[in-house]
Amino acid sequence: MANGKDYYEVLGVPKNAGDEDIKKAYRNLAREHHPDVVKDGDKTGAEKRFKEINEAYQVLSDPQKRKMYDQYGHAGGGFAGAQGNGPFRGQQGGSWGPFSYTYSSGGPFGNAGAQGAGSDFDPFDVFEEFFGFRGFGSNRAPRKGKNLYYEMNVEFADAVHGAEKKINVESGEITIKIPAGVHDGTEMRFAQKGMPGPTGTPNGDLYLTLRVPMPSQFKRIGENLGVLYEMDFSRLILGDTIEVPVVDTSVKGGIGTAKLKIPAGTQSGTQFRIRGKGMPRMRAGGQGDVIVQVEVQIPKKVSKKQKELLEEYQKSL
Repeated sequence: MANGKDYYEVLGVPKNAGDEDIKKAYRNLAREHHPDVVKDGDKTGAEKRFKEINEAYQVLSDPQKRKMYDQYGHAGGGFAGAQGNGPFRGQQGGSWGPFSYTYSSGGPFGNAGAQGAGSDFDPFDVFEEFFGFRGFGSNRAPRKGKNLYYEMNVEFADAVHGAEKKINVESGEITIKIPAGVHDGTEMRFAQKGMPGPTGTPNGDLYLTLRVPMPSQFKRIGENLGVLYEMDFSRLILGDTIEVPVVDTSVKGGIGTAKLKIPAGTQSGTQFRIRGKGMPRMRAGGQGDVIVQVEVQIPKKVSKKQKELLEEYQKSL
């Protein structure tokens, strides 16, 4: 960018943001700042903002370009629509109405190997996806109906077992199938379940983002679940058998327990893996694992006798 704005700041994401977070931020901002949907205010400013959003996404959605940007920033060259000798040669440009644009369709990386959308990026694609047309100005013809975007909360039990639900959206009632093991933030696309288009054009699509709140005892990492278990230091010294929460697909609520043996002398922070008791895998089948980390729990108060025993133990060291 000519003004050197930080691409992460433009999209409102942290520097360690994943591909899905970047994609989601881009879609939200593209819908919000598209010049043709700005009802009030400065149209020119909206066009400038929209161009910044597209430029930031073009770089951060491409693994190779993002790596270069993280290492060298804007000084890496070629990020701001540069032609010729920058590291991203092969950029093309044009305009539609008052809006100019650039996009990359080649350069030294080509279209092979780069997995992000930036490797073959056309900013007009977002217009058609969101609004049913390509470009700005009055001379445009919708190619389909308006896309719809909704969020839906999914109960943990439904995320474990899978479920079929009927929901009401702007275009009517539809039936959706929630796959077992669904992640928070999973986006489902239902072709032609959006709003009707003009005569002779198809309906738009429905995009449904699923929100899956996790029970407080779990921290989800992919299909694996993390469990923090606090134990009195004496139990760690002597060893013990504990019960920890796991995913149990045989029970309605989806949560069961499993016994875990803690060997004598286990150190605080040690992790144990219970295989096949995590979340179901959406595509591969089976379940992930539960990773239990044990931590020492220091009592805030001890009795007189406990204090005497501790002092005696300390003297024996």
